[in-house]
Amino acid sequence: MGSVAAEKIPLLTPYKLGKFRLSHRVVLPPLTRCRSYDNVPQPHAVLFYSQRATKGGLLIAEATGISDTAQGYPRTPGIWTKEQVEAWKPIVNAVHEKGGIFICQIWHVGRVSNYDYQPNGQAPISSSEKKVSPQPQHDGTVSIYSTPRRLGINEIPQIINDFRLAARNAIEAGFDGVEIHGAHGYILEQFMKDSVNDRIDEYGRSLENRCRFALEVVEGIVEEIGAERVAIRLSPFATEADCWDSNPDALGVYMAQSLNKYELLYIHITEPRMTFEEGKLKIPQRLHEIRKIYKGTLITAGGYDRDEGNKAIQEGYADLVAFGRLFVANPDLPKRYELNAPLNKYDRTTFYTSDPVVGYTDYPFYESLKN
Repeated sequence: MGSVAAEKIPLLTPYKLGKFRLSHRVVLPPLTRCRSYDNVPQPHAVLFYSQRATKGGLLIAEATGISDTAQGYPRTPGIWTKEQVEAWKPIVNAVHEKGGIFICQIWHVGRVSNYDYQPNGQAPISSSEKKVSPQPQHDGTVSIYSTPRRLGINEIPQIINDFRLAARNAIEAGFDGVEIHGAHGYILEQFMKDSVNDRIDEYGRSLENRCRFALEVVEGIVEEIGAERVAIRLSPFATEADCWDSNPDALGVYMAQSLNKYELLYIHITEPRMTFEEGKLKIPQRLHEIRKIYKGTLITAGGYDRDEGNKAIQEGYADLVAFGRLFVANPDLPKRYELNAPLNKYDRTTFYTSDPVVGYTDYPFYESLKN
């Protein structure tokens, strides 16, 4: 293990993100942890997020539901009720007390759900009636999804309004902004990608029409809380939950071009898992066109390690890099990167359990291991 001066490590150089001055470029991405009982954030989340907060560090909260129809997983948090807003406040305060910047990711899962998660056992909503095929999970179980109901054009404004109100609630809870979840096969992607969207109205067929809903959500939230507080996560190259596009490169470029006019806080692109070449992680090249076109801040995520994260920053591939599984297991990840210290290994079997401690807040800090 060798110590390297922080100023020589690209990931640990400062960055101006809107009005925020980041002290480093290591980002905690939104990580579903399934520990918000009855969709209400819990006190143990105070410790989880504050452990990972640093002065001038950017944290993005786990995907947070915008309404009672937005649910598709157990014990995920929401932000559509007063109780939920109040429950978020001490969590946000704890991050701010450590000098962190905290963004709330807001989502609607659309068809990635089943009747059990929906109010009155109704059908989940989507762009079409296409059902997600059974999906194997990491714990060996298989998730089964219900046939969705096609969202009527007259219903779309209500979903946009749900996003707007969730964004307003996030600001009331004290968050510094919101990240719209437009990735991973959830409702916005179910409109954007042609494997799901078979509509023949103004929200279907052409790329412009398929992206209309997502851009209307962006516009609505920008009107509600201001562009300087709004970001979006996209995954044009992903194929999760049977959601893929026949021309993902064109989709990514179109969204980047369209989002330029809003001057958002950032866009966050998740990529396919990194590939190994001669035993070393290789950065995928598909983000380059988006990088060239998008004029604002770009965060990337996709299985990066320290060396590849540094390379991405040094080569201008992205402005900030998100580290999910590594940040789960290493609450002091930026410090470990500074010291080039060994990392705790993550335990995938505890990612989504309900335990408020195990696999959640019990990963040790490097300083404690030295004593």
